[in-house]
Amino acid sequence: MRLEKLSNTAEWAVNYALRSGAAEAAGTAADIKSLNLSLVNEEIEKLQESNQNSLTLDLYCEHKYSSHTTNDLREESLKKFISEAVKMTNFLAADEARTLPDTSLYPGAAILSEYLDLNDSAFTSIDFNKKIASAEKIYKSVKGKSDRIINISAGYNDSVYKSVKVHSNGFAGETERTVFSLYASVSVSDPNGGKPAAGEGCASRYFNELLTPEEIANKALERALGKIGQKKIDSGVYKMLVENRAGGGPAGTLLRALGGRALQQKNSYLEGMLGEKVAAEKLTITDDPFLKKGLASRHFDGEGLAAKRMEIISNGLLNAYYIDNYYGKKLNMAPYSGSSSNLLYSTGDKSMKDLIRLIDKGILVTDFIGGNFNSTTGDFSNGIAGFYIENGEIKFPVNEMNISGNAKDLWANLIEIGNDPYMYSSNRTPSFLFDKVDFSGK
Repeated sequence: MRLEKLSNTAEWAVNYALRSGAAEAAGTAADIKSLNLSLVNEEIEKLQESNQNSLTLDLYCEHKYSSHTTNDLREESLKKFISEAVKMTNFLAADEARTLPDTSLYPGAAILSEYLDLNDSAFTSIDFNKKIASAEKIYKSVKGKSDRIINISAGYNDSVYKSVKVHSNGFAGETERTVFSLYASVSVSDPNGGKPAAGEGCASRYFNELLTPEEIANKALERALGKIGQKKIDSGVYKMLVENRAGGGPAGTLLRALGGRALQQKNSYLEGMLGEKVAAEKLTITDDPFLKKGLASRHFDGEGLAAKRMEIISNGLLNAYYIDNYYGKKLNMAPYSGSSSNLLYSTGDKSMKDLIRLIDKGILVTDFIGGNFNSTTGDFSNGIAGFYIENGEIKFPVNEMNISGNAKDLWANLIEIGNDPYMYSSNRTPSFLFDKVDFSGK
């Protein structure tokens, strides 16, 4: 056990909870170090460094459940904290589904030994000045490149997370991971009086695998300048090409309806659809927790359930829901996990430029702005910004438009998938091309 101090804290807390009257308990002791800095033009706007220890305790008192977190890890404080938490839990209503997972659902040695490569060992040796310099280079690399630039914002964040989870029925697992991110945002002046802004960023488990500040800054500037002259077009039914970095918008209309809570409360339009067609045959979505350096890779989920690689959707057919331990009992379904890990999508053989050439009249959506989604019916509406396409060419930027429809129809009308998964997210969406999407404009 590499994280001995955290392990001792979690084990002690679980045992003390049992001695205080809990029937079962799960404890997670964590140590998080993080840095968050942001610059506006040349000035540091925010600089926040945090070192935080915490203990989260899930208590089960004869099927009465509660969860509690504290940052005061002194033994006397913990004794009082745990004793009072157990007393409070006993006042709650009992629910037969409230128990720890069955031990058969925990990961075995083979899963726990899977090497995921989530921790940059150089984290503590990266010089602080180098981190600030990364953000400063964003400003310097685009300063003066256009007389339309109003503001240049930059940010750098990093964190190292270490934790040990212990359950009273035998599970113990540890986590150690790092993450780094760098981003830029540029606002520009529009002759029409607007101030369009755009951003670019990336995240990685390893510092030296981030995009360079120059790449990020130049892309943000390019996106912002590309928005000059935005306008509405006539309402109508168009093809919709969704840029890979914005693909989480439409993907969410599927993923948000797959949770056990939504199913149990009859709030999912995908209820009862296992084995049924929910999207065009081109679409396959794989949940892969074992992806090396993945931003959501893991050996086990938040309940200690063993990680599994699974095709959630296979060639348009729904294979699995996200079912945790609690809702598995409620729904009489085998639990898989209550949350997604890395999501990988089937890809095609066409680039973004190739997909644009396929469009007679359509809109390339680069941003989804607000909106609503009804997981019970599948109905959605979203504001969008992007570019109007005609005869295979981008003509001009558009904004202040909306799309609306139903997720069933949207995914049935998926006609192409790009070859460009977005690599700087756990949700690695490629570009999606949809037919027959309702746009409202002028």
